[in-house]
Amino acid sequence: MRLIDCEQGSDEWIAARLGVPSASMFGKIITTQGKWSTQADAYINQLVAEKLTGEQTYVYQNEHMARGTELEPEARAMYEFIKEVEVNEVGFCLHDTLNAGCSPDGLIAEDGGLEIKCPAPATHVEYLKAGVLPSKYKQQVMGCLWITGREWWDFVSYHPTMKTLIVRVERDEEYITALENCMTQAVHLIAQNVQKFFN
Repeated sequence: MRLIDCEQGSDEWIAARLGVPSASMFGKIITTQGKWSTQADAYINQLVAEKLTGEQTYVYQNEHMARGTELEPEARAMYEFIKEVEVNEVGFCLHDTLNAGCSPDGLIAEDGGLEIKCPAPATHVEYLKAGVLPSKYKQQVMGCLWITGREWWDFVSYHPTMKTLIVRVERDEEYITALENCMTQAVHLIAQNVQKFFN
């Protein structure tokens, strides 16, 4: 793992992510079954455009997403209290050899990582009832495990007036291999297109 030490959301962080597939978007490249996604071409085009223009793609943020960002420090503190651990906040983590990365919500000791979600109340209840990693976050969490080389990742769903959900996710080596293959292909296509269309 190559760590770019910067504050998440800063200009340096934004610059580091330009044209780079990021774990929160890995679902646009690989499906939960480990297959190449039908959304991959459009996402690759977006990343090529970022490289060519030097401009970040605008990402729409609704009220729940904005609230989630505001609640994240509170959720992290709650996790530290429950688990009696210290969470290390980091910037952007790049794969050792590929231009693919992730922005963890925290790294824990030598082996762990953290993904925090602060969803709408009804969604939080849905997550509590299921008690497992929601499938739509599989690519993101497995992607973080792949990039950082860590052994486990805790998924946290947090709401200030309800019970906190913490799900420990272990590495799925078969899926991570499929993910690495898809990411290698995506990164190659991005580089190929940037070279082809760069003036």
